[in-house]
Amino acid sequence: MKVFGFAGWSGSGKTTLVERLLPEFTARGLRVSVIKHAHHGFDLDKPGKDSWRHREAGATQVLMLSSDRWVLMHELRGAPEPTLDEQLLLLEPCDLVLIEGYKAAAVPKLEIHRPSHGKPPLWPESPHVVAVASDVGAEELAPDCPLPVLPINEPARIAEFILDYLDAR
Repeated sequence: MKVFGFAGWSGSGKTTLVERLLPEFTARGLRVSVIKHAHHGFDLDKPGKDSWRHREAGATQVLMLSSDRWVLMHELRGAPEPTLDEQLLLLEPCDLVLIEGYKAAAVPKLEIHRPSHGKPPLWPESPHVVAVASDVGAEELAPDCPLPVLPINEPARIAEFILDYLDAR
């Protein structure tokens, strides 16, 4: 599996970009999976539903399935969060895994940076950022940026860059 990440400050557009890239990759016949790292708790359940009740009662894992999909929920119950490598082992084989979040993970990644948000870029401090997607050009972003600067609103161009970078054709 080829792995490529997306990093940026909250609100920069990581999820929107990944959402726009998925059809670009699948149209090329690639099987793609996504790992989304959340820095805060989340819940797929609704209080009172059967699976929620099972977890609340102490189940470590609850597998829900229907004729359309299945999901396995695993409660850590104080155990450490699995590493990215451990999470990759949980995925079925695919051509490409897109990772949203994990700014410090040792995987090649695209930084999504919008200067209008007033946050500093990540690339100067992150050796794993291999390109930047932005809503401004390279000169406005940072004239000294040694990385390719891609237009954030051109997902086909970004997909081509990623596939070329990963040699995943």
